[in-house]
Amino acid sequence: MRLHSLRARIALVFVVLMLAAQAAAYVVINSVILKNAHESAEQQLSVAERVFGQVQRGNSQQLTQAASVAASDFGFREAVATHDSKTVASALQNHGDRIHAAVVMLVDLDGKLIADNEGEAHEGMAFPFPHLIRAVAQKGDASSFGIIGGKAYQLVAVPVKAPIVIAWVVMGFAIDDALAREMSSLTSLDVSFLTVDARGRWDVVASSLPDASRAKLTDQAQLAEDGYATRVVRLHSEGRTVVVLLERSLKEALAPFHRLQSTLLLITILGVMVSIVGSMLTARSVTRPLAALARFSGRVGQGDYSGSIEVRHHDEIGELANAFNQMQEGIVERERRITELAYMDRLTGLPNRALFADRLQEAIAAAGQAHEPLSVMMMDLDRFKLVNDTLGHPIGDMLLCEVAGRLRAALHQPTDTVARLGGDEFAVLLPDSDLAAARVVAARMLRALEEPITIEGQLVDVGASIGIVSFPDNGTDMNVLLRRADIAMYVAKRANLGHALYDERHDHNSAERLSLMGELRQAVEHDQLTLYYQPKVDLATHRVKYVEALVRWDHPTRGFVSPDQFIPFAEQTGYIKTITRWVADKAIAQCAAWQAQGIELAVSVNVSARELILSSLPDMFLGLLAKYGVSPDCIWIEITESAIMDDPNHAIETLDRLHALGIHLSIDDFGTGYSSLSYLKRMPVDELKIDKSFVMGMAHHKDDETIVRSTIDLGHNMGLKVVAEGVENEAMMLRLKALGCDLAQGYHLSRPLPPARLLDWLAAWPAQADVAARSSAPV
Repeated sequence: MRLHSLRARIALVFVVLMLAAQAAAYVVINSVILKNAHESAEQQLSVAERVFGQVQRGNSQQLTQAASVAASDFGFREAVATHDSKTVASALQNHGDRIHAAVVMLVDLDGKLIADNEGEAHEGMAFPFPHLIRAVAQKGDASSFGIIGGKAYQLVAVPVKAPIVIAWVVMGFAIDDALAREMSSLTSLDVSFLTVDARGRWDVVASSLPDASRAKLTDQAQLAEDGYATRVVRLHSEGRTVVVLLERSLKEALAPFHRLQSTLLLITILGVMVSIVGSMLTARSVTRPLAALARFSGRVGQGDYSGSIEVRHHDEIGELANAFNQMQEGIVERERRITELAYMDRLTGLPNRALFADRLQEAIAAAGQAHEPLSVMMMDLDRFKLVNDTLGHPIGDMLLCEVAGRLRAALHQPTDTVARLGGDEFAVLLPDSDLAAARVVAARMLRALEEPITIEGQLVDVGASIGIVSFPDNGTDMNVLLRRADIAMYVAKRANLGHALYDERHDHNSAERLSLMGELRQAVEHDQLTLYYQPKVDLATHRVKYVEALVRWDHPTRGFVSPDQFIPFAEQTGYIKTITRWVADKAIAQCAAWQAQGIELAVSVNVSARELILSSLPDMFLGLLAKYGVSPDCIWIEITESAIMDDPNHAIETLDRLHALGIHLSIDDFGTGYSSLSYLKRMPVDELKIDKSFVMGMAHHKDDETIVRSTIDLGHNMGLKVVAEGVENEAMMLRLKALGCDLAQGYHLSRPLPPARLLDWLAAWPAQADVAARSSAPV
């Protein structure tokens, strides 16, 4: 178990707390035991002191009684009175032996020894305890402790009367080891008798202690150090002070508590061990589910949502585990939803372009390793745009959903994939299928779409065009296969074949076009394109107020590249957006430059069909106008008639926003498409441009002149200016003027010119305009 882990820290906290609790309990209980031991010792000392006092008084009474008996004996008094020493000594001996007195003396009134129980050796000596005699004289009897011959005695004195006091009888018990042991047995204490002289020196008279311990009794400090509870009782004595020392060994007093202390210590150790085990189990019960949660969250963090976490707890940890499981379920649901949005078409529920590309890449890799074929089909619906425009987008959406269901049902293999790439374009992946199998699936799909489709009571008739390619015969790269399937699809659409296989003959310019695309990108990025400007002449005033910006590419090796070569290609690849922005930027910048020179020319810019349906087009022009400080009134945008009809609703919405900015709008190549007057009426256009094919054909075909005249009348009736392009000679210009056309544009007036040459042409134009005016004037 790592020391810095949560489990170790929880266990350590539990152990420390338990140790602190056990230690505190041990200290408190041990202190109580010690206190009780001291109190018990003190109580024993107090009891012993009282017992000793009682024994002392009992001995005193016994001695007094024995001495009184002797003093009251007639024969003894007579012997004392007659100075019969032998009789006195014998009587004293007899009475002393009767009570086992160690000392028996007869003292005269002068304080001299008359006789004692030791014979005539001390006769005539002064009695050592005169205070004792005086106390008896005053109180009638007295008791005292004294030292005689280096030995301690408890003494009493009783007067001998005949009838007056004629002498004193003194009796005493010896204070010896036997008495000390007797007192020790009575009190359960160690009893010692000590004397102290005037210098404070202690001497042991008697003791219950063994000889080895007696030496310590002369130092009371040593007794305290040795763990004894003591009580010193001063005895009434004459001469040297006599005390009795009562001792209680604390070690012996604590002996009954030792088992309790040992039990307490054992309980403390067991409590610590139990706390260690309990804390580890508790820490484990906490950290194991936390570790499981950590592993679970790590697994979720790595994207593995395979299983939920199982923690069998009904506490906060269980709630946390449930929260983790709910979090996992939420993440799974959100990722499923995100994946669905990222890889599924929301309208049809089919895989989208991204998912189809992933599956195609995987299928190509698997087919390459297994050396197996696979087929890819691109499909585009026929007449879908007509349905969308006629019946509306909701019906178009329902039609796409119905088509998706029929295409899915036409696939019989679980590994086959049909995807919606966008709009009405679908793609099909057929792993392990060659071209023959793919053609069978394509035919089945076409038959499925031939079945009548009824949506909200409307019978909808759609067809499809399918292009088929095979791996590895038609390519080994995903992008190559998709592009070639797209080429085959357009072949099927143009030839109305239903489905077509890819043929290299349909794609003979692919390498050259790919190279041209790369060079076109470089030309735009390195500003290699240029803008030429073709003037538009007012046929009524011969003035020039408008020019059309036309992009030109002078390739360093290819030479002049016609716009008809790279503009359609740029539209197909989507690169036309970049070219349009470049052209608009340069044209508006040139307009600003002319205005700075005092030249007022409005500039027309061509916009492709792809650009027209983008909602960002008005924002782009607004930004460029602000960038160069050019008024919107100076800018015209030309849109082809077919571009508008590809998606009229989006086109009209974009045209309305451009018109709101103040930009003028013109319909280019009018008459070549299939425009509807209902749409034309809704569009905020300012000008119609008659396609040059009709203008140039006026001289040879009456029908063309009729179309030109009708277009001019139509435009004027709608309040629009009319421009004729492709004016190649004077006769055309005069005829257009006679028909009421407003503006003319063509090689007869001027070819497209770079800005510098255009200024020269503008300078020379007034003279040419006068000649033209005179030639057209009536004679």
